[in-house]
Formats: sequence, structure tokens, C-alpha cells
Amino acid sequence: MDPNSSTKLLLDQLPKATFFENFDLYQKDGFWYRPRYLEAAVACYSRFEARDDDVILASAMKTGSTWLKALCFCIMQRQCCEGNNGKKVPEDLLAVHHPAFYVQTLEIQVYTANPPPDLSAGMESPRLFHTHMPYSALPESIKKSKCKIVYITRNPKDTLVSMWHFFNKLRTPEQGPYPLEQLFESFCNGVFHFGPLFDHVLQYWNKSLKLPHKILFLKYEELQRNPKEQVKRLASFLGKPFAEEEEVEEVIRGCSLERLKALEVNKDEVDPWVGMPNSAFFRTGVVGDWKNILTKEMSERLDQITSMKLKGSGLDLDDALEPSCVAVTQ
Repeated sequence: MDPNSSTKLLLDQLPKATFFENFDLYQKDGFWYRPRYLEAAVACYSRFEARDDDVILASAMKTGSTWLKALCFCIMQRQCCEGNNGKKVPEDLLAVHHPAFYVQTLEIQVYTANPPPDLSAGMESPRLFHTHMPYSALPESIKKSKCKIVYITRNPKDTLVSMWHFFNKLRTPEQGPYPLEQLFESFCNGVFHFGPLFDHVLQYWNKSLKLPHKILFLKYEELQRNPKEQVKRLASFLGKPFAEEEEVEEVIRGCSLERLKALEVNKDEVDPWVGMPNSAFFRTGVVGDWKNILTKEMSERLDQITSMKLKGSGLDLDDALEPSCVAVTQ
């Protein structure tokens, strides 16, 4: 059967909604996808064969994915970037390409290729990938192998505001910003790329409690508040612990939002997979920026939804965590 025909048959059977005025989304197994990404997710599920030393980064949209990609890439490259004399190669790879070039998203970059790539050859281990897919949609080989998953999430209000700014980059000056009120309703209803947010977060959170050796659960706010502790925790989980404090500081500096925003590659170039300028992936990164955008009524309603969705889970997504609530380095 023609792949396009099989995709159309699948889409015809699924609930459909519109996001941000001109994106058609389809709901499969409780989550919303653009048609192209849904087809890629299905291909990924059937084709991807995980290796035991793979690392899969996972996140909902606009929760710190690009920062996590940069951090993990740098941590894992430290031991790979040494010459024969043991000295580090000076090339700064993040100055050459956007982090998404090195850490590709399975359902947006890898499996949207036609034909899909053969990942069994040509990629040295350990491999580093990213996904926005929920845990339930991951290939069985990821779940059953010894590969590791690093998940990052963020306060829902900042996620919403970041999403609004991000997709507004696709609108013309004549169109102006998309009405925040309409995006707010879509967000609360879970209708956006790879949403609903809370179902996405809770799938990974619950699995991380059962499988702490396999899934590391990170919060954007904790990375912001205590980067040294959290980056050391991340490196240890990846099996790449730092030998010197200076190395930790070097990675944090190299992956800082200020530095990444200032790089020429992130000022002028366009992401070829999603058609977004690279600069769209680096805005302010400020915790609590929602206070400048959302109304009091929006804030209170989202608080109520968050409280209801997370009740009994043991997970807190407040952006004002007390220091005593910060996860201990493992």
C-alpha cells in the first residue's frame, strides 16, 4: 500500500483539531500530532532499534529541550573530543551548528526522512537522540533495552508563554500575534503538538519513580536555580561524571542561553526541519516570565488545572520551589 494512502486512512479515523489557526492536529492514543510527525512516530515505533548505550532525551514542547540537548551533547562529547596526546580538541561544535543538528528529534528529523534512515550502521555509540513523544508511544526497544532516558519539564505557565512566543515567529507583521486567549484555551484542553502536557509529564514521572536507574526526571527551574548541582547529577546519570569542578563550569558556560543566543549560527540560520529561525529557540529562558503575560484569571485557572491533574502524584511543577525541595544529586 502507498504510504501516503495508509497515512490518509489512519488520519480519517482520528479526532482532528486546529492549533494556532493553521495547524491541523490529529489525536492518537490520547495525544495530538501534526500528520507528518504522526507518520514519523509510527515509523519510529516499528523501525527503531535501541542500543543498550543509547541516550534518549524526552520533553513536551517548550520545556527546555534545546538547553538539554546542548548540555547532554557537551557532557557526552568531553571524552570523545580528545586527540592522541590526550588534549582536548579546541573545536567548539555548538558554534558550528544548532544543538538540534547534533541531537536529532526522532519524529521530527530522523523519521521524516524519505526513505527513513538505516540507523543500524554509520552511527557510532553512544548515540544521542531526542523525542517529544509520550512514553506510551516510544518504541518497545527503548523501553526494554538498557538505554537511558532523560526527561525535562517546566512550569506549565512558562511553557504556555514560551509556546506563544515561539509560534508567533511564524506569523507575519500583518497578522500580528496570535490571540493569547485562544492559545490559552487550546493549552488548557491539551490541544497542541504532543499535548496534553500533564499526561505527557505524568507518564515519564511515574516511570521515573519505578525505574530511577533508567529515567532521570529533571525540572527546568532546578537547572536554572542550581546548574552546577543538576549538571553534575546529569553527568553522573549518563555515566560521564566530572573529574574537576572546572569541567562542570566549562559545560555550564558553553551551554548558557546568553552564549548560545550570541553565536552567529543561532542568529542568522534557519532550522531546515521546522522552518523556524534558529533564534526562535533562544528567547529569555527566565523562570516566572508568565507573570508579565498571563492575566490573573488565566493564572488561577491554570493553577486549578495543574493541581487537579497532579493530585496524588507527588510531583510539584511550581516555579517557586524552596531550596529544600530541590532534588539531591545522585
